Amino acid sequence: MMANKKRVLFLLLAAGVIVQACSTTKGTAGKAVNESYLVFEPGGLYTSMRIPALVLTKRNTLLAFCEARIGSASDWAGMHLAMRRSTDEGKTWSQITPIDSNSQGPAGNPVPIVDANGTIHLLYQRDYDKAFYTWSADDGLTWAPPVNITAVYEQFKPDYSWKVLAPGPGHGIQLKNGRLLAATWLANSRKLTPHRSHSPSCLATIYSDDLGKTWQRGAIVADSTAAVANPNESTPVQLADSRVLLSIRSGSAIKRRAFSISNDGISNWSPIRFEEELFDPACMASIVSLPEWKNALLFTNPDSRNIDKQPRRNLTVKLSYDNGETWPVQRVLDSGPSGYSDMAVGKNNTVYCLYETNTKDFKGFNYSLVLKKFNAAWLLNNKK
Repeated sequence: MMANKKRVLFLLLAAGVIVQACSTTKGTAGKAVNESYLVFEPGGLYTSMRIPALVLTKRNTLLAFCEARIGSASDWAGMHLAMRRSTDEGKTWSQITPIDSNSQGPAGNPVPIVDANGTIHLLYQRDYDKAFYTWSADDGLTWAPPVNITAVYEQFKPDYSWKVLAPGPGHGIQLKNGRLLAATWLANSRKLTPHRSHSPSCLATIYSDDLGKTWQRGAIVADSTAAVANPNESTPVQLADSRVLLSIRSGSAIKRRAFSISNDGISNWSPIRFEEELFDPACMASIVSLPEWKNALLFTNPDSRNIDKQPRRNLTVKLSYDNGETWPVQRVLDSGPSGYSDMAVGKNNTVYCLYETNTKDFKGFNYSLVLKKFNAAWLLNNKK
């Protein structure tokens, strides 16, 4: 099947179809944009800034979220769930706002969702065993008192005896029918001390059909097997035909991104397939649709397939015109150390990507979060 996909792509390129589409599709005209802005950096109380999540609100405000970790870069460090706002497309940012200030345990894994009415919904976890939900009706300026929704995860217990829960991370989505949807993962930890391990793990979704008033569990998408080892941090995207594609991180030996598709985002998931063109060093990644281009998807992750010493570097964006079947366009966003990323799309195919970088080796503590702003004209221009 892979040989057939490559043959089709070769024929399209030979015929100039893709080149013509790139030059005539709406949103490619104008000056190429490629800008970078530092959003979160360590300092004061915070040793490391990790786990980005990004959304663009209906008022064109960027909301950037992260885990502001205290004392180390460890997943089990003390941490605050932090947010900054930008009303000028990422050029300047507000002071850090702690959404959850660690009063009842370290908070992380932010999953923001912007609905059609402009409300920002936010899912997160505390200490990997409690789940919470809050929302903002004023563009992220203030947030409602958090609601404990751990009972939703208890619904998984008959099928999966989890000891770790975590939504996302990265943004969730609202489907065309109004459903709020987020990926989530669970771990039945092999090791319980000094901290619960994050494996073995399984992947599922949670959802709300009443704009956040209540939340429910979806079906388990994938459990850990020899073929799909420890599926966990994943991101949903709705395709042009309304199906939901889930982009899945796993520890599989094939080191490729895994995909599964559902008609409703909560049930009857297709068997896992690995996308040969999307190398995966076992790292959270981002996937979004480009609303102005039918069937177009963008994917970002550290494409370090030819790098041996550091598995997370060379952050690369890749473009598909066919709902993720092929990925003929790619450009490097940052050739240096890089990790988790999350994207949001604005008007005229302007893309914002918030991603991790650091100044030490992969296990160093100095993680910062940078915003890369680019557009279709830059992405489709092969010149540096």
